[in-house]
Amino acid sequence: MYRFLLTPRWWGINLFVVLAIPFCVFMGTWQLGRFEDRVQSHEQAEKAPDPSTRAAKPLDELLPVDKVTSGRPATATGTYADQFLVPGRKLDDRQGFYVLNLLRTDSGKALPVVRGWLPGSATDARVPAAPKGEVTVVGDLQASENTRSDGVNARGGLPSGQVGMISAATLVNLVPYDVYDAWVTLPEAEAGGAGGAMKPVPAAAPEGSGLDLKAFQNLGYTGEWFVFAAFVLFMWFRLVRREAEAERDIALGLVPEEPGAGSQDAPEGPGNTPEGPQDAPEGPQGAPADAAKGASEDPDPSSPDYDVASTPVR
Repeated sequence: MYRFLLTPRWWGINLFVVLAIPFCVFMGTWQLGRFEDRVQSHEQAEKAPDPSTRAAKPLDELLPVDKVTSGRPATATGTYADQFLVPGRKLDDRQGFYVLNLLRTDSGKALPVVRGWLPGSATDARVPAAPKGEVTVVGDLQASENTRSDGVNARGGLPSGQVGMISAATLVNLVPYDVYDAWVTLPEAEAGGAGGAMKPVPAAAPEGSGLDLKAFQNLGYTGEWFVFAAFVLFMWFRLVRREAEAERDIALGLVPEEPGAGSQDAPEGPGNTPEGPQDAPEGPQGAPADAAKGASEDPDPSSPDYDVASTPVR
């Protein structure tokens, strides 16, 4: 009954099922692993001490920024150079902007430093001036932002002196010197009251270290892949069952054959025998009809066989 599974059409269906189910299981397992990694990172971050409470280290010792060094206090010495405003940033549920200054270090590279946050729209009128001369800053280290970071404006079209993303890839196109692939945020207002009007920007947790929406997306994708695998198996079983039932009905004669499936010969009957054309019908007294017809016709007087005596008088 199940010999139909060996037909070419079913070979294709079976091959698809054999490949689709392991693929769905693999993808579901991979998404589940991603979710478990995020949960583990979140648990480790909660157990670990606050990075900002650790001793400050020179900037070069903490680079590149990763989940371990993110948020650690970093020290750098240099002079402030170019200043930019970063609009569209919230703090305490209020809309405002960051004040970003580039600190030129002795190495020639510049470190982006977020000196603080101000409410309202980005404008230079209310921005306190940066300290003059050589300064040493101690700020919480942060990785460069990307398009997935909160508050980032990747559309462009900002006025001169404003940037939508704090990253080396963005700033290196605006200044004539190299920029570190990291930035720091000052945990306290600048000494001397120069930045007293600005609020410190707290350091953000490293990307992928918390149970955010992306973690639960991984969990949702896990369920979807396993559902796909179960659906493929269910559809294959249903198709096999339907095909087997159809084969059984045909074998039991429950399904009539389609018209034209049998012999195309017409049934025998009077006047339609397979031997060939029928014999001519007989006339009166068993004589053939042609003979009877010929006897009824008048003889030809010119014929040698014409007998005058036998000709009836009319």
